[in-house]
Amino acid sequence: MAAENPVESLQEEATCPICLEYFTEPVSVECGHNFCRACISQCWEGSDTAASCPQCRETVQQRNLRPNRQLANVVEIAKRLSLQAAKGAGGDRVCERHQEALKLFCEEDQTPICVVCDRSRVHRAHTVVPIEEAAQEYKERIQAHLKTLRKEREKLLGLKATGERNCREYLKQTQTERQKIVTEFQQLRQFLEEQERLLLAQLEKLDEEIVRIQNENVSKLSEQISHLSELISELEGKCQKPASEFLQDVRTTLSRCEKGKLKQPEDIYPELEKRVSGFSQKTTGLSETLEKFKDTLPSELERKRGESFGAHRQVNVTLDPDTAHPNLILSEDQKSVRWGDTQQRLPNNPERFDTWLCVLGCEGFTSGRHCWEVEIGVMVGAGQYWAVGVARECVRRKGRISRSPEGGIWAVEQWEGQFRALTSPATPLPLSRAPSRIRVCLDCDRGQVTFIDAGDEAPIFTFPPGSIPGGRIRPWFWVGGSRLSLCP
Repeated sequence: MAAENPVESLQEEATCPICLEYFTEPVSVECGHNFCRACISQCWEGSDTAASCPQCRETVQQRNLRPNRQLANVVEIAKRLSLQAAKGAGGDRVCERHQEALKLFCEEDQTPICVVCDRSRVHRAHTVVPIEEAAQEYKERIQAHLKTLRKEREKLLGLKATGERNCREYLKQTQTERQKIVTEFQQLRQFLEEQERLLLAQLEKLDEEIVRIQNENVSKLSEQISHLSELISELEGKCQKPASEFLQDVRTTLSRCEKGKLKQPEDIYPELEKRVSGFSQKTTGLSETLEKFKDTLPSELERKRGESFGAHRQVNVTLDPDTAHPNLILSEDQKSVRWGDTQQRLPNNPERFDTWLCVLGCEGFTSGRHCWEVEIGVMVGAGQYWAVGVARECVRRKGRISRSPEGGIWAVEQWEGQFRALTSPATPLPLSRAPSRIRVCLDCDRGQVTFIDAGDEAPIFTFPPGSIPGGRIRPWFWVGGSRLSLCP
């Protein structure tokens, strides 16, 4: 038989027989057995006189409890020995309460425990497994979580790389736009400086012309004034002479008076005023042009910037079959629509258009910037009749509707070979060819919608900011002899 371990024997002697843990404030009863003060007090609770020893059942006096200081010292020695034994076995972590190696794992409390904890009342009814077995089980569970977390990290790293790549691309675009703006404004400044020099040179010539004409006019008038002054002086002297002398050569004097009357000089000032006013009108027109340029420039730059950087979020639009006119045939994926010559038997629900060949998109927008593209297809034996745009959620569905902003529709159309914006009245669009694909760009925050030829990025028409009121806005389509398909 193996020799008994003295450390374990010492641990048993330092363990309370009631709580099975190291003694806390050990006391001795009359029979000589030792217990924790709290344990024996709780055991005897409710008995006022004699009680029995929990270990030997001998009757003892309750109040005759003697502190056992030597046993308390032995308990401390046992704890230190247990700690040294645990460290010697290679375990750095020990139970803080019992100074025993943590060799077990409590499933209920999810914590490592020692063998003394396992025998205690706290863990006596709990499921306890060896710590290595528990570690292996939880390692497998952690590894499963690690696999998921690594996948999430890889996904986030991919998003980060994509974001950085897009950011670099956007920065290249902004640098290109910056250089373009600098170049265009340099050319604009050069043009304005040339215009300034030209106008100032014209104005300087006008100044010289005014001074020349004025000098010539003053010279002529001064000469005439001098001649008239001499004649007046001569006639005043003649009038002072006696009658006989005054009347001599009176006929000649009268003739000289008649000849002395000069022609009224031409008034040069109306002509000068006309030339100055003409130049003033030219500068006024220049001021108005500059003011219009200053008002237009910010919105034009913003529009170009939005088009260059893709400020609108591309959305996946599908067609709403509950709104489609009975003559319209939708594809199974609800991404294309064409006209059919036979009316389908469909429920006449309140959402459905019953007169105009219209259909709405399922998606609705109340804020933000969104765009989608529509491909225009030609049906065999049919003309090109179509319209694409946006409409208010509450657009009229029954009877004839007003395809205009007043009717809650903002769109462009092709009708009998003519391209028009559905304004009030309709605005002809000078398109050189029929677009095969149109991009609709909706800015809910600004109340604006722009149509772009997606083939060459050429703008088609823009309903200006503030045209579209608040509320839910949906894609809108009118189908005549064409097939409209929503691009993925």
